[in-house]
Amino acid sequence: MAEATASSNSGLTRREFLYYVWGASMALFTAEFTGLFVWFALPRFKEGEFGGKFAVPVDQVPAKNARPVGFSQGRFWLVNLDTTESNDRMYRATDEPNDIVGVLAVYKVCTHLGCIYDWIEANERFECPCHGSKYRLDGRRIEDPAPRTLDRFSIEAVDADGALLATSQTDSRTNEYAPMVLPANTAQLLINTGDRRQGSNPTLLRQLARAT
Repeated sequence: MAEATASSNSGLTRREFLYYVWGASMALFTAEFTGLFVWFALPRFKEGEFGGKFAVPVDQVPAKNARPVGFSQGRFWLVNLDTTESNDRMYRATDEPNDIVGVLAVYKVCTHLGCIYDWIEANERFECPCHGSKYRLDGRRIEDPAPRTLDRFSIEAVDADGALLATSQTDSRTNEYAPMVLPANTAQLLINTGDRRQGSNPTLLRQLARAT
């Protein structure tokens, strides 16, 4: 009789069994949560995929105020701006206090309803075929219904050895990425399509005159 009692006491009670089941469930939940956290925290985009970085040789950068160069896989236009040498594509408006000089990577999606716009050479501007929004070479709105300037991606300038020379800076007036003046030894631009800054909401250019 004593042996039977000792044997029954050595087994798991119902409470202990439920405790172990609860502990195992919590451990499984923690492991799943940790796995999901790591999955979302780690970068999931490779170079050359949208959401990652695109390397552009400096010889593919357009000339100042020339027509933009499009990169369909990266969904951006590369533009080179200089309002000190203005033309119909790029000029300084009366509400712009300083000249606009440097290179930008402009997102290829219209800020109205997400249509893909294009560069219309005959009109020297970007135009959206869906609802008629129009933009200057740097992406600033000429005509609505677009609610804001085109979005911009950050840029890194590197030399032939891959050393970083310059990175995109924020325009304190608009909170957009400012055009980058390329350092002398720039060999490549790295366009980070995972780092997009929304355009600002300035006055429509069609309501303004050109600065003199």
